[in-house]
Formats: sequence, C-alpha cells, structure tokens
Amino acid sequence: MGEYIMIEKTIGDIVDETAKKYPTNDALVYVDRGLRLNYKEFKDKVDMLAKSLMALGIKRGDHIAVWAYNVPEWVYLQFASAKIGAVLVTVNTYYKAKELEYLLKQSDSTTLFLVESFKDVNYVEMVRKVVPDLSKTEPGNIDLEHLPFLKNIVFIGNNAPKGMFSFSEVEDMHQQISDDQLAERQSSLDQHDTINMQYTSGTTGFPKGVELTHHNIVNNAYYVGETMGMTEKDRLCIPVPFFHCFGCVMSTLNSVIHGSAMVPIEQFDAGNVLEAIETERCTAIQGVPTMFIAELRHPDFDDFTLSSLRTGIMAGSSCPIEVMKEAMEKMYLKEITIAYGLTEASPVITMTRRDDPIEKRVETVGKVLPHIDAKIIDPETGDELPAGEPGELIARGYNIMKGYYKMPDKTSESIVDGWLHSKDLAVMDEDGYFSILGRTDDMIIRGGENVYPREIEEFLYTNEKIEDVAVVGVPSEKYGEEVCAFIKLKDGEQATEDEIKSFCNEGISRFKIPKYILFEDTFPMTASGKIRKVDLRDIAKDQLEIA
Repeated sequence: MGEYIMIEKTIGDIVDETAKKYPTNDALVYVDRGLRLNYKEFKDKVDMLAKSLMALGIKRGDHIAVWAYNVPEWVYLQFASAKIGAVLVTVNTYYKAKELEYLLKQSDSTTLFLVESFKDVNYVEMVRKVVPDLSKTEPGNIDLEHLPFLKNIVFIGNNAPKGMFSFSEVEDMHQQISDDQLAERQSSLDQHDTINMQYTSGTTGFPKGVELTHHNIVNNAYYVGETMGMTEKDRLCIPVPFFHCFGCVMSTLNSVIHGSAMVPIEQFDAGNVLEAIETERCTAIQGVPTMFIAELRHPDFDDFTLSSLRTGIMAGSSCPIEVMKEAMEKMYLKEITIAYGLTEASPVITMTRRDDPIEKRVETVGKVLPHIDAKIIDPETGDELPAGEPGELIARGYNIMKGYYKMPDKTSESIVDGWLHSKDLAVMDEDGYFSILGRTDDMIIRGGENVYPREIEEFLYTNEKIEDVAVVGVPSEKYGEEVCAFIKLKDGEQATEDEIKSFCNEGISRFKIPKYILFEDTFPMTASGKIRKVDLRDIAKDQLEIA
C-alpha cells in the first residue's frame, strides 16, 4: 500500500487528473454493447454531460436522482454531476411507486433520470403513478404540490414518453454552456460538499438518505483500491449495482482514481460475468457472496479462461469461508480481499490485506483502513471491550457520513461523540483483525445463551451438499428463541432434516444446532445481493405455524 495520504480533491478534479496521466488507457468497456472509451474520451463525455446538466438548470447543491441498472449513462451521470456540484441520489432498482415517491420527496430531487424498466418493474408506469398528469406536461415544467422540487424527468433510451426529456435531448444542450463556465463551476466546489446521497434499505423504518462528501468517498475509494493493489494496468469487472456504494465507490470511483478500466455488467448474470472476464482479460472482480457462488456453480464454468484474474473484493454480506477458498483456487483470485463496512461509512471500515495469512483472509474482515479507528463496545453500557469479547463495532474517521438528510435526530442516534454505531456484532482479536458475528438484532438468545448465526452458517457451509445457508431466530415459548436454518442444496443433491442435524451434532454445541431445518430453492434478496433475514423469519413463522 502507498503512503497514508489524504486526498484533498473533488471528484471532478480526479477525472481530469486521471485523463491527463492515462489518456489512452481504457476507461469504460461494455462487452455486450461494443462500447469502449479511453480516459480522454471518457473525460470529454463527462464534461459534455456536465455542461448539459448546467444547461438544464441544475445548480450546485441540487439533487438529481438516478433510477437505472448499470447502463453507461449511470457512470457518465455519476462523474458529470460531481463536476458541477450536484448531489447524485441513487435509487434502488427494486423500488416501486410509493418508495420512489417517498425518495423524491424526502431527497428534494429536482431531476429524475430513469430507464424504461428493470426485470418485472416498468419504471415509466411507476412514474406516471407518482406524476399523474405527466403526459400532459411539457418536459421541464413539472409542477406538483406533493413534489415541489421536481422539475425534470429524463428518459434513458429511445422514444421518450410524453412529459420527459430524452437523454440525447439533454446531451444536445451542452452547446449552451462554455468550457469556461464549466471550469468556473468546478473550481467553486469544496471537497467537503455532499456529492452523493444513498438511501439505506429501510428494513427497520423509512429509508434514510446518507449524505456523503467528495472527501468521504474519494479517500475511501482510494484506500480500497490501494488495498487491492489497483493500478493503471488493472481491469475491473463490475457486476454489483451502481446504486450501492459497492458499485459507485468501491468499483467505479476506485477505478477512475487508479486509472484502471471499468468493465460493468448491466444486470447480473453469472455467464455474462465469466464471458466479460475472459474477453477483456479482467484482473479484478467485485461481488457479493451470492454472485461468486453463481459464477462458481455456472454449468459452463470450466469452459472459461479466468487466469487473468488476480484480485477483487467479496463483501456486502457475510463471506462464507468455503466460498472464499474456492474463489481463490478456481478463479485464480490469490489476492482477493474481504471488506466490511456500511453506507454511512462511505462504505469500507475494515479490509483484509493481500498478503495476510490465509486464515486471516478467509476467517476475518481484516483490519481498519488507514485514518479510520474502530473498536468493540458493550452495546448496553458503551464500555470498550477487550480483544476476544463480542460486542458492537463502532468507528470514526474521515469516512463517516455528514449525516442523514433532514433527519438530525436519526443522525445523533447513529453518530455519538464522533463514533458511528454500526449495530453489527463483532469481535476483534489480539492482532487487530475483526470478525463480524451478525447484526445486533440478528443475535439469537436461546435459553439465556447467545447464539451467533454467522458461526452456524460457516459450519454448515463446510457440508459439501450445501450451496447457500441463512440462519435466523424464531420465537419459542420454552427458550425464548430457537435456531432455524434455511438451506439451499447444490444442484442434484438431496438431504434430510435429520441428516443435517446429525452433521451439526458432530461439529457444534448442542444449543447451537438448528431445531428447524427448512430447504429452499431461492432466498429473498435485496437488490444489492444480501439475504433478507427479516423476510426469512416471516417465512419460518408461516411454515412452522409459530405465532
């Protein structure tokens, strides 16, 4: 890793600097589209769109929302909005009309960019529910009492619906703004301005807009890339969604800072990922564990040449040790890392190092990144706990969010005396390596004994028949809670409840052995690839007829 510097630049300045250093390096490559831009071309595209946004009337500090999967326009907008000081509001691709309306209102977004649809959700129909008279409205003249800030809707694609600008129409507006006007706007920005706003998943209440600054995410992306060993020679395959920090900080921004090539996958498909790695000779790959599992289990996996791979990140949810080992061996990812963090931390707090001993690299989430402090506290008393004792992980440093947008009370609940409270159960060893045990509200208390789902999941992953597993607690009159394991078997495998319990009996304590084993073909997932345990608890209660 390089010097422990702090970068004091805006994202726009980073784009300019990289384009000057590596003008002919590939910047953005879409295999399926035949799109290939070098860094000079990428900067020109970003500058043109930045001028277009200014012509559209977007001012410094205005909020613009993007509702799309990993299309090229998303990347252009990420960096063009940063050039002019507009705040990019990322919209979860799985949102429906009510959630979209809430986000647009809560975020005070002036402009919404959207694609036509994603999977089974027609975005245009959803928008028409939120803006009922859109088809009778001239583009740019939206005037709604319930969404007072919203003025523009921009359609990414051909044949824009009535009431919306087309993306190409907006691009053509760049001629109204001079290079000097763009330069003046860019030079007026401050690195501590909010530039990115991401909404938390909202599983425990209304989603909150996390305000992140240039300083937050530039430095976090820099140290993530440094830990991966990223240079201008690397080519990063990006199948994770851009609307999540994993996509737009740890992947795209990381790449631009280091002059690496971005090779995005528009919508996750394991076969497309493997093809992109082979075709573009990618050296790095990002993903949540479920993505790596899908790639490793792809029926044509052995037909792809993946030997160009070197590094990457497995993160976003608990990384099964067996999957990590398999990725290192079968995908040539000898230097793969595990990262841990949360959106409120820009997002990475801890990360394994490429030269860590194998045990540390597969069994922990590493040590803190430079310029970040973390410790384990007793959630009840707030007292710091010694190495080896589990408690809540809290962190502080340059990476901690400015706050939740327009929610000062929620902000002060999460950030206490400068420390961000993660709500994650963790333990730190004598060497400063952290292990995540689960969410504080995931911990199962069975008859007074603390049971950590992660420990049971890791053990079950060692069973050769099991592809994926999730452990949750369900109500019990006798013990307060009982352990329930949801299991997805590998293709062609069969197993019984008794067989799984017998397997557990050989390796874990009696009180940790799941009372209930439920076999499932699929798990409920968030758009960023995390298993929704809150939904699994409801499924368990329904199937087991537990009140």
